[in-house]
Amino acid sequence: MNAVRVGAIASNVFREILRERVIYLTGLYAVGFVLAVTFLNEVAAGTEAKISLDVGVAGMGLIGLTVAAFVGGGLIHKEVEKRTALVLISKPLSKAEFVIGKHLGISAVLVTLLGIMTVIYLGVLAWRGIVAPFNSLVAAILFMALELSLMAAVALLFGVFSSALISTILTISVYVMGHFSGNLVALSESVETGSLKIFIKVLYLIFPDLSRLDLKNQAVYGLLPDPPTLLFNFGYGIIYIGLLLAIASLLFSKKEF
Repeated sequence: MNAVRVGAIASNVFREILRERVIYLTGLYAVGFVLAVTFLNEVAAGTEAKISLDVGVAGMGLIGLTVAAFVGGGLIHKEVEKRTALVLISKPLSKAEFVIGKHLGISAVLVTLLGIMTVIYLGVLAWRGIVAPFNSLVAAILFMALELSLMAAVALLFGVFSSALISTILTISVYVMGHFSGNLVALSESVETGSLKIFIKVLYLIFPDLSRLDLKNQAVYGLLPDPPTLLFNFGYGIIYIGLLLAIASLLFSKKEF
């Protein structure tokens, strides 16, 4: 694995995505959040602060997921379709380096977008005089970045063997299932049929447990899990991303152009 080659791919992906004016989504976020906060001030007196905190963080997640699913789903498929992947891989660049570089590039874009939206978010809260639990919200946004990076890895994996549209649909499906996978364990305990119980547990193992990386609901109250739990969940996200990229690299290495 050559860090220079991976960095070159990541840098190229970062510039390419930004050229597609993805950065303009932060402007959409700013306008939407300002309108939402203004509206809430009129109709939700007394609860405006709490709802504003929720809406702002949820908006970041929605925009981040949109980029991870729609852009990530087409990153590899587009290269294969245009045959540019063949040109790149014919050079001293392994397919694993290609996949990892793509992932680092889109992850950098997601972190950049979240950084800009966080500044907008805190600025609007200050403008409205809403006191925010800064430390817990920053922690939640950092974990959101990890969650979105994981979803980008999911999108890249699907993009190896399916079209951009199918990859996007599958990625969003995994996101939805991932937020409910934690409930599958509780569901399996209430099921009496042995085969069904095993099937439910297998589903839990296959789908990422995204509830481990979702701190939004706790953060708006200034609450966070204890440090060991945070560290464990962070490691869970990193390991899951590594496994997804390993599978994507393996499938991509067997793909014929």
